[in-house]
Amino acid sequence: MKAIGIVICNYNKEDYVLQCIQSVLESTMQDFDLYVVDNASEDHSVERIQATYGDQLTLIVNHENLGGSGGFNAGLRKAMEQDYRYLMCVDNDAFLDEDAVGALYDFLETHPDVGMAGSKVYHMEAPSYVQQFGIHINFSTYCVESNYLNQLEDGSMPDVVYCDSVAACSLMVRTRVIRQIGLMPEENFLYWDDTEWCYLCLQAGYRVASCGQSKALHVMGAKKECENTFPTYYAWRNWILFFVKYTPEEKLEEMSRVFLGSIFNITYASLYNGQKNKMKTIMFAYDDALHHVMGKASEDKIFQLERSDAKLSHIISGSKTVYVNDQGNEDWSQALYQKMTQLNPQITRVTDAAHHADLHFTMCNHIFQVEDLSLKTIYVDIYYNILATRDDLLWVINYNYSKESFIYAQQPLFLHLAAQLRSTLPILHPQILSAAQ
Repeated sequence: MKAIGIVICNYNKEDYVLQCIQSVLESTMQDFDLYVVDNASEDHSVERIQATYGDQLTLIVNHENLGGSGGFNAGLRKAMEQDYRYLMCVDNDAFLDEDAVGALYDFLETHPDVGMAGSKVYHMEAPSYVQQFGIHINFSTYCVESNYLNQLEDGSMPDVVYCDSVAACSLMVRTRVIRQIGLMPEENFLYWDDTEWCYLCLQAGYRVASCGQSKALHVMGAKKECENTFPTYYAWRNWILFFVKYTPEEKLEEMSRVFLGSIFNITYASLYNGQKNKMKTIMFAYDDALHHVMGKASEDKIFQLERSDAKLSHIISGSKTVYVNDQGNEDWSQALYQKMTQLNPQITRVTDAAHHADLHFTMCNHIFQVEDLSLKTIYVDIYYNILATRDDLLWVINYNYSKESFIYAQQPLFLHLAAQLRSTLPILHPQILSAAQ
């Protein structure tokens, strides 16, 4: 019997998954069996996997898309029919270094207090920069933070980072831990499933670690909206629900204000920019989180995205020159200028403020916090919200009052539903609640 059962979950990434499989099969450590789960892909993934790798792996073909957690769990359940000491999850768009599997195995063998261990993950597009080296769950900001995010690999980082979570793109877990805490939280469908799984591992009394000797490349941007609000729904629903479930009792009121503020910010900006479909999906996600409506979202909660650059396109239409006051952030302003040239190929950037330009832009962190209401310059923030007209001024002036009104009106209901939901959940481990504080 092999020591490890490795599970790759795939959905519609036939080119990536073949490279992923190859990277696993080329591992220096070969004491594993490989399982590949296809989540009802609509491309040629299944045929190409079968034709290329045949009997080198066990292929499980789902008849419907079960999401990331459901897909991984289908493979984990199959692997648990055997007697592997360890199981491992690998994303279809992750490529493992030849020593990645062996390094995780060696680490878990020599650290019996660790239940789950993940690779040090680098950007596929920029392999010298870290994408994630362990994840910290912040119970002050109510979000997760990727350690060493976008930092250049210069050899100064620690060999091991003990953390709250590691990404399932390359994660090894003790089989006995799974038998104790259960499989990946399948009700999430997408996103936050690996975070919660690791958190449950912590609750069970084990440590979670990211091992620097195990390296993986991973494609970034899976959560970006492309055509519709599908990823938006799961990112928001599961994010809200995680903190509703695990925030210490005495911090619930603070947590509710943070989340209600975040919900207001994005829905207000979406309405301001004419992206009503994004706003609708987020409100569905918010409602479903508090009512514990889980699994795959119904189709009536997912919408096509409206253009996010329509306002910018209208403003620069017909203009030939533009000056951008970047406030010391040249990369940021360059990205804005590139977007402008895509919308209006005739426009040229003037770099001297004294030079006359058709349009004058000033970068800011958030237009709804701008104090200069003179309209002498067009303000644009990192989300491409734009302050340019008298109508825009009304939105900016009313922002703070509207936000407080929203939070005040929503908070009693939020806390009431959160209390109802928490009353149906198992009692949390006191060690974890203490650590969260």
